[in-house]
Amino acid sequence: MEKFNIAVVGATGAVGRQMVKTLEGRNFPVNKLKLIATEKSAGKEMTFKGEKYTVETIKKGIFNDIDIALFSIGSEPSKKIVPQVVSEGAIVIDNSNAFRMAEGVPLVVPEINPEVIPENKGIIANPNCSTIQMVVALKPIYDNFGIKRIVVSTYQAVSGTGKKAIDELTGQVKDFAAGKELKSEVYPTQIAFNVLPHIDVFFDNGYTKEELKMERETRKILGNQDIAITATAARVPVYYGHSESINIETKKEFNMEQVRELLGNMEGLEIVDDYPLTIMSETNDNVLVGRLRRDFSVENGINMWVVANNLRKGAALNAVQIAEKLTKYL
Repeated sequence: MEKFNIAVVGATGAVGRQMVKTLEGRNFPVNKLKLIATEKSAGKEMTFKGEKYTVETIKKGIFNDIDIALFSIGSEPSKKIVPQVVSEGAIVIDNSNAFRMAEGVPLVVPEINPEVIPENKGIIANPNCSTIQMVVALKPIYDNFGIKRIVVSTYQAVSGTGKKAIDELTGQVKDFAAGKELKSEVYPTQIAFNVLPHIDVFFDNGYTKEELKMERETRKILGNQDIAITATAARVPVYYGHSESINIETKKEFNMEQVRELLGNMEGLEIVDDYPLTIMSETNDNVLVGRLRRDFSVENGINMWVVANNLRKGAALNAVQIAEKLTKYL
């Protein structure tokens, strides 16, 4: 089997660490591995397949011998660094929002649109975590019945914000139990025992950036700008796993037995009776679907509850799956 030189940029972050674990767990054909992070993390050691690797920092020429670079360092740093990586000959799979809607950049969920991978010009974008799990559940319905409208509400784990948010939730729970005042630094108000309908920045139209990401990315991935989509995104006091309530209005008639069968045959999707829980996603890489039922308020309506691990399928796993598909073209 041909092997490839891989770099993980942002290797010490929550998603970066999961990328390294996923490469190992899926036995990705790695020849040389470089783990790259900020100067603060330089010199730290990480383990891959029993071997210790020293974390490096970005410098000129560091990507000259790299085939694929997996990025998880945030939008603004990606915008600055990715052009250097591409100029040095590597193909970037970027987990940030920097290039997702850019013309000529494939936005990929491997179970849905792997055919666009070879269209890359050095950059492939990994979609938003909440978008990924939704479109996996939508795809069989879209292909067979068409989709007229989607209404989605998300319940997203704090790990989507990063390690500081995980620590803040833990600290607030401990302080609550001790009768202490709760301190909020990552979020605008306490997250413990609370729900925040506020993910990313608000725009003048009242929607947040997270909500608009879901709308725009879904249309791009499915290749259809005519689907009506509206989203409400909320943060909940859960460590790992995003949940979504999705309401779909189809163009064609269906019966629920057909829907269940199509979803049951979808790659990367698992139907859970009676319903999936967020904690199930901690050890399961599939998109989990339950609460499947007809919406009787419209002619062709479907309701479903969708759960997935935001660090795995929502980020690291999807990126590594893209890399696996990409190796066929290198």
